[in-house]
Amino acid sequence: MMRRRTILIGGAATVAVAASAAGGYRRAYGGPEPVQPDAPPGDERLEQRQSAARGRVVDFYTAVPEGHGDGRGLPVCLVLHGGSKTARDFAGVGLGRFLTDAVRRGAPPFVLAGATGDRLSWRPSGADDPQRMVREDVPAWCRQRGFDVSRTVAWGWSMGGYGSLLLAAAFPGWLRAVAAFSPAVSPGDDVFAAAATLRRLPIGLWCGEQDGMHDDVRALARAVPPVAGSFGAGRHNFGYWSRCIPAAFDFLARELAR
Repeated sequence: MMRRRTILIGGAATVAVAASAAGGYRRAYGGPEPVQPDAPPGDERLEQRQSAARGRVVDFYTAVPEGHGDGRGLPVCLVLHGGSKTARDFAGVGLGRFLTDAVRRGAPPFVLAGATGDRLSWRPSGADDPQRMVREDVPAWCRQRGFDVSRTVAWGWSMGGYGSLLLAAAFPGWLRAVAAFSPAVSPGDDVFAAAATLRRLPIGLWCGEQDGMHDDVRALARAVPPVAGSFGAGRHNFGYWSRCIPAAFDFLARELAR
């Protein structure tokens, strides 16, 4: 039996932000670095779903851009988190706001959908298989919401960036594109081994120059030349990644609209 509990977060999501906006963005969490767009989230939900692939109840997050109702008929961007966040944190870092902002700037609308995979690098550990959850459970849950899962991309950061690339390699032809922020890759790993497969897919790569993973991500960019992305000043945190989300969402929206 499916277990489900839904929390509507939408515009009522509690996010600590500074009172003033600067350049259209608001500082988040009281820190000097991360930013969020000065845009409202649309239909943003956190549900609890029974994952057959993981054998447990997981948090399942979805976001629809403001002005697009419940998102029925919209394509899907799968979100794979890094090691320090889970789906429960997505509203707090402003993903729904970034989504509305992208659409307001002219990006074709899409929805975000992501579930908690814990710290397994999106790979199976015994009977617990977060990668299969993303491939099977999450699309099924999206289908129940009326989202168009025939058009799907993936985006992740750090461990989730690695997981997104590995997902594309494991299921060729399924995803239309992948955006990876500071993916936790290293030469010789399974992502590098799948370079020939990944070269057939539009890939976006972003990584900060002060990130400890910078050299390995640069090596990946040589093996799998990205069609989008940048390597600017920044570290391995949302201070840098929050500034990359607009470009990544623009890239993914274009690929979904092709």
